Amino acid sequence: MQRCKTSIRRVGVLVLAVWLTGCASTGNPKDPLEGFNRAMFAFNEGLDTVLIKPVAKGYDAALPAPVKTGVTNFFGNVADLFIGVNNFLQGKPQEAVGDWGRVLINTTIGLLGLFDVATELGLEKHEEDFGQTFGRWGAPPGAYVVWPFFGPRTLRDTVGLILDVKTDPIANIGDIRTRNSLLALRIIDQRADMLPADRVIEEAALDKYAYVRDGYLARRRHLVFDGNPPREAENGE
Repeated sequence: MQRCKTSIRRVGVLVLAVWLTGCASTGNPKDPLEGFNRAMFAFNEGLDTVLIKPVAKGYDAALPAPVKTGVTNFFGNVADLFIGVNNFLQGKPQEAVGDWGRVLINTTIGLLGLFDVATELGLEKHEEDFGQTFGRWGAPPGAYVVWPFFGPRTLRDTVGLILDVKTDPIANIGDIRTRNSLLALRIIDQRADMLPADRVIEEAALDKYAYVRDGYLARRRHLVFDGNPPREAENGE
């Protein structure tokens, strides 16, 4: 009950923050808070430039490919548990059973998920979260928002993010040192995986902020509708 109340308070704070920045509206229906968002985007870019990206480059250079693959597989296996929950909530029980089957196989035969045996056996890896679940239930995306540290979201995905964090097995480990170490490792591993995309973005984007925004919104819409989105509607879905 206490966790539920805390989550509700956090949602309220986030929504209030967005409402208070409404004076920065630019008239773009998908990005009415562009002034605020560009400021947060610049903050995140600066943090990435001075800290996260250099560490990710060192990680990528120092570790052999099999070790990095094992780390990625481990965190992917942890994620599969609630990917299955979200597939179930979206009315896709077959996919949910497949996700939980992946957890069982990779945790046992795959040595705590270090090896992705399930994919080799034909169990497909999915990508689902609570924001997508809300989208499948018909919730509109709402305004595009860039949060410090967490990056681009819609209002719908912001609420989903809170539930993702509350149910994240890694974020809920009781031992603080172990939890923080694993969270940091996951961030660096994910950032290292994105290093090859950096040059593509820099070369393709005249306006990096707009490029990332449009790419995020298109990708999220693609994920909500499992790769088959309907024609764009007035509400953005």
